[in-house]
Amino acid sequence: MKTKKIWANFSVQDLERTTKFYQQLGFKHNGASEQLTSFFFGDDDFIIHFFLRDVLLDGMKGEIIDTKAGNEIIFTLSASSRQEVDSWEKEIREAGGTIVSKPEEFGKGYYGFVFADPDGHKFNVFQM
Repeated sequence: MKTKKIWANFSVQDLERTTKFYQQLGFKHNGASEQLTSFFFGDDDFIIHFFLRDVLLDGMKGEIIDTKAGNEIIFTLSASSRQEVDSWEKEIREAGGTIVSKPEEFGKGYYGFVFADPDGHKFNVFQM
C-alpha cells in the first residue's frame, strides 16, 4: 500500500477558540470552513484538521473518546533546546492550554512536558 499523504483529524467544540489557540502558538493556518479549521505542524507540514465534533462523529462511524476521561493519541513536538521547551510551556499556558506535566527530565537525554489544547487533545513537547 502506498499513500500520498497522511494527516490527523480531531474533534473540537469551538472552531474559533481552536483557531485562536494554535495561531497564538505560531502554527501555520491551513484554512477553515464552517466545519473545520486546519493547521500545519513541523518542517514537513504534517496536517491536523480540527472538525466540529458533530461533523467528525458522522464520519467516524462510532464514538469519539472523551479527552477528559482518556487518551486518544499523543503527538510529540520536537524542541531544539531545554530553553525552548521551557519557553513553549509558558506560551502554551498563556494561550489557554493545560499543562498536564511540568517540564522535566524523562531519562537520560530527554526533557519535556505534556500539554492539552482547549479540547483536551494531548501533545508531548520534547528536546532530545
